[in-house]
This record gives sequence, structure tokens and C-alpha cells, in this order.
Amino acid sequence: MTEARYAAACRRIPGGVNSPVRAFGAVGGAPVFFERGAGAHLYDADGREYLDYVGAWGPMIAGHAHPEVLRRVRETVDRGLCFGAPHELETELAEQLCARMPALEKVRLVSSGTEAAMSALRLARAATGRDRILKFAGCYHGHADALLVAAGSGALTCGVPTSPGVPAGAAADTEVARYNDAADVEARFAARGREFAAAIVEPVAGNMGCILPQPGFLETLRALCDQHGALLVFDEVMTGFRVGPGGAQERYGLRPDLTVLGKVIGGGMPVGAFGGRAELMDRLAPAGPVYQAGTLSGHPAAMAAGLATLAALDAPGFYDRLGERAAQLTAGLRAHAAAAGVGFETVEATGMFGLFFTDRGPVRDYEDARACSAEAYRAFFRRMLEAGVYLAPSPYEAGFLSGAHDAGDIERTLAAAEAAFAAAAAAQRACRA
Repeated sequence: MTEARYAAACRRIPGGVNSPVRAFGAVGGAPVFFERGAGAHLYDADGREYLDYVGAWGPMIAGHAHPEVLRRVRETVDRGLCFGAPHELETELAEQLCARMPALEKVRLVSSGTEAAMSALRLARAATGRDRILKFAGCYHGHADALLVAAGSGALTCGVPTSPGVPAGAAADTEVARYNDAADVEARFAARGREFAAAIVEPVAGNMGCILPQPGFLETLRALCDQHGALLVFDEVMTGFRVGPGGAQERYGLRPDLTVLGKVIGGGMPVGAFGGRAELMDRLAPAGPVYQAGTLSGHPAAMAAGLATLAALDAPGFYDRLGERAAQLTAGLRAHAAAAGVGFETVEATGMFGLFFTDRGPVRDYEDARACSAEAYRAFFRRMLEAGVYLAPSPYEAGFLSGAHDAGDIERTLAAAEAAFAAAAAAQRACRA
């Protein structure tokens, strides 16, 4: 039945999906069509149950169909879907975001992470009077033209990290450095530092798998931006309120000039936000001359879902439990991989993790990620899916846990992984041969 549903979708939807990361091109077969979720579990259109480690690509940190999130959304939509005018839930969520991230003095709520990143960079260019942007290979900041250069996520999976249709002029002011390579960043600032309006980075990369920053990398970037008068933009669409209660900036003790948010702050509803110091944010229209607008920005249902989700994260010990589950999962995966003789690396960052089939050791950047065995990941993915464990259908995506995952869920996952690593080992040996 999955194949029939996919064929029907392909007749009217390009590639049968409305976002490339949902496609199964990297792992084979037709994508699973889901009907409902509950806690850490998803149920497909044929009624089969799966343990979910995709989490709608990050937002479902409290678990699917969280009762309080659903209650707040229902209560809100009963009063009307959208007004195109101010309402108090916008202010309430803005207050919550600023209280949880000290780098935020003011925020602008939008409808997607792409919109938030694009707008943050427009603001940075206006504030500095410069045009050039520094980004990092393998980091994904949405599909705005200037940012689809050496991009991660679906662009990397589909083999088009620089997309056709992006005018040369749109990307001409985007410079790409190596993630986790402080010396490369220093050289680029030495050459063109006074041209950079901003450096934008995923502080924990999540769009070429989950890759942690090496000690000193983010600190070097912060210092260079200060030295050369550029703004530092943390893209925390993925990490915001997932790797800790104050995001990656709290985890690593750094304060960016601008922060881009999404996913968790909407609890599963379409949402994005960007914010920073008041003197920067007050350059936005109508307070200032930098134009940005959106009909559905601050949508009441999204605000309600985000507020309820953030409240769920305040439960005592929430992040401790989330981190313990992630550590339990990755330790078990390492053990099974070693027993199977598979070249494998994994890391975790509280509610995120990465899976890398490689003999080269720790994965630190875009080139390391691209050198991993796609064939081994495909074999692993297929066996896990057959066992009812739903992972990202791409080796270049982070995995996500929720507060609904319990110790039994991790044990079930590791039991399935033991056989899946045997399949991955066979695929890896075939590639070596």
C-alpha cells in the first residue's frame, strides 16, 4: 500500500514529497506515510507502529500528541485560526524566548527557519553596511538563494549542495569556510574580514549528521567577529531548547549577536524567529528601515503549541533524562557496532545524535561526513525500519530523542540495532572490496 500511496503523491507532487528530506532516495523504497503519533511512537497508514527518532525533524521534543500541547492548540483555534493582527500569545512567547536566552532582548516571530535566517542576515547587512556573509560547508540555513552554497540537509542528500536556479550574483557574496577549522576561519577573516557583515553557523551542526564543535572553534569565531566588526549569527533552529534549556549558546557559554530559532518553539506548528540585542532588532520595520513582513507570522496556534512545549521542558529533570537516554542509546550503538566489526562513530548532544559509518575516526566536518559509507547506512536503515525503528532516511541528518522515550524504548532500539549492524558490516565489506 505504501508504494500505491507514493505513486499517487508523485502524480501531483514533485518527487512525491513536499520536502526533499522526506524522500527515501538515499535508503531505497517508498517513504512511509504516517497517520498519527503518540509519545515516542508513530503509526503508519497501514497501522504499523514505529519508534520515532526523527521527531518531525526536531520539533517534537515533548513527544507526539502531548496532551497539554493539544489542549492549548484546541483552546486557541476554537477562538479563530488567524487574525493578521497582534494578539497576546505573540508577546507571551517572545517574553519566554528572551527569558530563556539572554542574547535575546527582542525577537521577531516568523513562519519558518528559512525565513528567519534570511531575515537575520538582511538585518546584519543593514546594521554593518556590508554585503559579504561567511557560512560553513555542510551547514544548512534554509533554502534562501544566498545560503544554498555548500549546504547540508536535503541538498547534500540529493547531491546538489549548490542548487541549480540560484543566480551567480545571489551567491557571490557568500564565502564558505570549513566547519571546525579555526585556522581556515582565521585566514578568511585576515583576507576579507572588513567585508563580512556576519558569520552564520550551526553551533552544533545537524544537517550533515550531528557534529559537535571542536574546543575553541566557536570561541575563535566569536573573537574574529568582534575584532573585524562582523555580527555572529547562531542558527539554533535545530539546537534551540533541544541541546539544553538555553540552547547551544548556553551549552558553550557564548553570546551571539543574532539568534535564529524554529522547530521546538512551535511544538510541531510552522514557526521561526530571530532575535538579538534591542539596538539591532529596532532597525526592523516599523521601528526602523529594514523591511520584513509575513501574513501568518506569530500564528496563534503556533504560539500556543510553542508555549505549551516550552512549559513541558520546565519539568524537573527533563534535560537530565533526555541526556541519559541519548547517552544510553549511543553507548549501546557503539558496543553493537564494535561487536559487528563495523567502522562507526556516534555522538550525542542531549536531545540530538549522529550516526556515521566510517573507518576514518571522529567526524568533524563536511568532508568527513561525505566520506562516510552511504551503503552501510542504507543497509542499517532498512533493517531498523523492518524492526519498527524509524530513523532519518538519509545519512546526513541528525537523529532526535524526545522526553517520551523511555529506557524500554532504548532497549528495543538496541536489540534491533544488533542485527542491523550485521547488515551494515556486510555492506561496508562489499564497498571495501
